[in-house]
Amino acid sequence: MTTDHVARIRRFNRLVTQRAGALDDHFLGRSRPLGASRLLFEIGADGADLRELRTRLGLDAGYVARLLRALEKEGLVRSEPAAQDRRVRRANLTAAGRRELREMNRRSDRAAAELLSALPEPRRERLVGAMDEVRRLLLLADLRVERVAPSSPTARWCLERYFEELDRRFEHGFDPAATLPMEDRELMPPRGVFLVASADGEALACGGVRTLAKEIGYLKRMWVAEAMRGLGLGRAMLEALEGHSRALGHRILRLETNDALQEAIALYRSAGFREVPAFNDEPFARHWFEKDLRTARS
Repeated sequence: MTTDHVARIRRFNRLVTQRAGALDDHFLGRSRPLGASRLLFEIGADGADLRELRTRLGLDAGYVARLLRALEKEGLVRSEPAAQDRRVRRANLTAAGRRELREMNRRSDRAAAELLSALPEPRRERLVGAMDEVRRLLLLADLRVERVAPSSPTARWCLERYFEELDRRFEHGFDPAATLPMEDRELMPPRGVFLVASADGEALACGGVRTLAKEIGYLKRMWVAEAMRGLGLGRAMLEALEGHSRALGHRILRLETNDALQEAIALYRSAGFREVPAFNDEPFARHWFEKDLRTARS
């Protein structure tokens, strides 16, 4: 990082905040600042737990509480104990709040269209593509890798996306019921671990390790969201899983994969895994790999 990098980021931030209307007390032409409007967006039509909102927005509890009180005073939001856990408070939009959200979305769409209309067609695509790349990199900078229960909603969502991709890419499809079984408890301490990488409230990658035999680990269910590929997230997840495998006492880490996943095969080879004879009868596997964790590092 150089002083020139810092100056260029500050210049970019000044322009974006101006064009987005972040400095205006009447964001999108409404009588509230950006912070309160963003909170309204994040609560959304489905509502949200307050602690989830604080985590997603990266704001302290006091500031979120003040924004929420302002929205409640406008009659747009109500907060109450969650049905599943009375200790957790949940924010929901009122009927007026839902109407306001629809109007804000309409104005936001119009503002985006006005921005694009000022550019000729080829440069519109260039701008949108650059925005996509900025978003991907900012998500990567905010990445958190956390251990979760494989039965959690976030883990289940990741695994559904993983299975869907395998079904799409494998020559004859993929059936989770036909693969070697794995119980949730095998991916939880002390036998294993399941990790999810996320940013901005969005799950972006997952993977698990379980104990296969004494001092031997078994890597399973590693997945990276397609939009985040090519940024090194797969390698970061693999390194995190290797670290947890070592902590579980494994000296060897094994995995199997399919011919259709050539980018995964390239990652494993570059990370020090070597191809070995089949060590199980996984019906969807075509290649088996292992790595000596005592001497090899990603």
